[in-house]
Amino acid sequence: MNPEQEKIYNELISKYNFNEKQKEQIRLGLEANLDISIYAKPEFNIGQMRQIRLGLMKNLDVSIYTKPEFEWNQMVEIRLGLEQKLDVLWYINPEFTWEQMLQIRGGLEKGLDVSICAKPEFDELQIIQILEGLENNVDVTPYLNPGIDWKEMKRIRLKLESNK
Repeated sequence: MNPEQEKIYNELISKYNFNEKQKEQIRLGLEANLDISIYAKPEFNIGQMRQIRLGLMKNLDVSIYTKPEFEWNQMVEIRLGLEQKLDVLWYINPEFTWEQMLQIRGGLEKGLDVSICAKPEFDELQIIQILEGLENNVDVTPYLNPGIDWKEMKRIRLKLESNK
């Protein structure tokens, strides 16, 4: 770190009670000439700081996920979607688990219409069944219901696929 970065680092460290791993993320950001003020905050844990730093390194609009209500693994899914230039607005919702976000991101990667399953009431296993149905060109409406468990959805989907 140059003297200016060292000064910024020392001021931050004296102001907040960061743990060693958080300090490392701050140091890495300074060394990469990133705007660490975005994530060098006590409300972010090590994982969150890392995901924000990685996004900054790729010149992503990290403001989309720089929110303490997103867990670090949710931030991963949002960051990966941004890197792939996907419409992450479909799953930027802290109500989604990271697993749900992963499935929705996968659907977007395949060019599927995720609008019908990008809802927190569908768990990730249900989302998989809906997306597989869409990918196989089946009408998913017969099992498009969060009250139907994923195994039943799969049974219905397979039956619909065999009737094609």
